[in-house]
Amino acid sequence: MWQLRPTDFAELPGWREDDHGAALATFRRHGEKPAAERYRTGRLGIAPDPLIDLARKAGDRRARLSPRAFFEAHFAPFRLHARNGARGLVTGFFEPVLPASRDRKPPFATPLLRRPPDLVAVDKAGRPPELDAGFRFARRLPDGRLAEYPDRAAIEAGALAGQGLEIAWLADPVDAFFVHVQGAARLAMDDGSVMRVSYDGKTGHPFTAIGRLLVERGEIDAETVSMQTIRAWLTGHRDRAAALMRENRSYIFFKAMPPGDPRDGPVAAAKIPLTAHRSLAVDRLIHTFGTPIHVHADAVAGKPVRRLMIAQETGSAIVGPARGDIFFGTGETAGEAAGGVRSACDFTVLVPRALAERLPGELDA
Repeated sequence: MWQLRPTDFAELPGWREDDHGAALATFRRHGEKPAAERYRTGRLGIAPDPLIDLARKAGDRRARLSPRAFFEAHFAPFRLHARNGARGLVTGFFEPVLPASRDRKPPFATPLLRRPPDLVAVDKAGRPPELDAGFRFARRLPDGRLAEYPDRAAIEAGALAGQGLEIAWLADPVDAFFVHVQGAARLAMDDGSVMRVSYDGKTGHPFTAIGRLLVERGEIDAETVSMQTIRAWLTGHRDRAAALMRENRSYIFFKAMPPGDPRDGPVAAAKIPLTAHRSLAVDRLIHTFGTPIHVHADAVAGKPVRRLMIAQETGSAIVGPARGDIFFGTGETAGEAAGGVRSACDFTVLVPRALAERLPGELDA
């Protein structure tokens, strides 16, 4: 059981020293999201419309001149507190940059697939009883019924072959697996062009962390497990890597995107470009996209992080009120930084003052 406890900005570690201008620039991008994109209200009860209104105000000259005053004037801070004393957890993610081809040819033999036309999102009301309650996606059969979608193993064995779903081909199946985990990539095509791919749905199967499996099986020490050690194991055990990756039955589909400004991250779930070190992936069933969240993490790259971030992305492994994934940027350096992040943390949610009195006091999560 988690509680929302009101607090003061003065109580937030590192609040006065933070770069509020960087947080404001990230936040105000929500005022530029596509008009047709509607954010859902998470279980914390923060409605999206007040957030969008404030994001538009964040572009005003007065806000840009005094960004800390803007946040303090328009938001009330609420600490997420667990009754059992548990703390939150942050990890890191990034956008890989990889060579790719539009056609299958040596060495490019592993595809990234676009969303199939028979993949549909399902909710509680429309989910048939035979489909597991955790599935948010399903396959619509020709007769209209919904069924479980083929999983990673079935798709890699050819379950979707012949439909022309291939967006691009990669040279290394381990690279492709990590694109699935990160949910996006910047592709340097062999014809000299650049393409971005971003998440556009999944099979619905639960995400299985193969790093946890490697720890449980004694292949990697729990103290050293990271994206880098997992990748090293996969590349060093090619005879066993494919079977292990298939134990994560969840399979991700992508859409091709313009390369955009190279200084920006990919356009993610909130339909705006991510910002390195300021964009945060959260559990979208609990949090509302656009919510500012102050993160106090014990150790990121050996140092504590005390920073205001904005909820702009989600992920299959990001579950719970105080679970976050920090976007570190694009490319190898960002990947090295993101891969080793796993830190206890505290979340303080900034709530538009107009909503502060209507929040639920407790969250059963």
